[in-house]
Amino acid sequence: MSFLLRSSKPAPGTEPEVDRFSGRPGSLSPAQQAALGTFKERLIKSGLYHAGQGSEEGSHSDDTLLRFLRARKFEPAKAEEQFAATEAWRKEHDVDELYNRFDPVEFEDAKRFYPVWNGRRDKHGRPLSVYRIASLTPEVQKQLFATPPERRYQRIIVLNEFMLKCVYPLCTIAPHEAGPSTPISSVCSIIDLDGVSFSHMWNLKTHLQQASELSTANYPETLDQTFVVNAPGFFSTIWGWIKPFFDEGTRKKIHILHPSNTAETLLEHIAASELPRVYGGQLEWAYGDDTSLDEEVKAALGEQGLLRGPTLFVPDPETPGKEKLVKGADMPIPEKVVTKDANGKDAK
Repeated sequence: MSFLLRSSKPAPGTEPEVDRFSGRPGSLSPAQQAALGTFKERLIKSGLYHAGQGSEEGSHSDDTLLRFLRARKFEPAKAEEQFAATEAWRKEHDVDELYNRFDPVEFEDAKRFYPVWNGRRDKHGRPLSVYRIASLTPEVQKQLFATPPERRYQRIIVLNEFMLKCVYPLCTIAPHEAGPSTPISSVCSIIDLDGVSFSHMWNLKTHLQQASELSTANYPETLDQTFVVNAPGFFSTIWGWIKPFFDEGTRKKIHILHPSNTAETLLEHIAASELPRVYGGQLEWAYGDDTSLDEEVKAALGEQGLLRGPTLFVPDPETPGKEKLVKGADMPIPEKVVTKDANGKDAK
């Protein structure tokens, strides 16, 4: 759920052809495969990862490990440093339990402050996220900032976890160009700055910074392409504020579109049926509307449909080879693991 932005204006058809799934499961070069093996060995030695045996899955999927490697240009030592920091962060905030027990009503309400998945996907099968910043009117901002900072931080966590635990797995099993053996683990985003004033952006600076820095640090490589539309004339000043929020790799994925080629560029990446009409597509959907699932995602869900609140898309124990949505609140509460020190006493 990363936010903003790069001052470049790619013309339609001028970007070089790239493999959007390079460095992911099923699309690894020999050098990348070797780096993954080295990374696993380092994590095992550090006690941060254990490999699966037989039917048992490892503590982390290859897709997760590869996200950290891609973020650090496949340098295992640097990837280990970020991975260790993220694991410590998840433990500090008890992320899994926070997500599972988060109030469903508050979860749904929090979406109006952040980018949201509109239920559609780009041409590569990645979920399409939209964020219309002008929707955060002074009254909405008042409601946002009336929430204590710690709780706002937790909201950002659970919305990132929703993408990780529900949306990406769901989009993975829906048909996409790389096939089900290559997981979907990143989002295509539209950031709409229409109607945004300088003071509006200034008031939201801390809000945007907190969400962007949290995502960059702890959810690496979950941003694929971000398209900024309707950028105001003072945008270069805004870019000066926010550029430090992102690493170089993230900044290269962010494109500011000129009004003359906005629709044409977006349609290169997003089918007209999936792109909201306001951006040049055919979809009758606007920021703030309910999720509008495409037909293939509906088929993947079956009769169950999309549940409200924190949910996980997990293997169905009653139907081998199938997945289903499960409410976080229905997940078992894990037993507390008490570690012992060298003397056999409970470690603090």
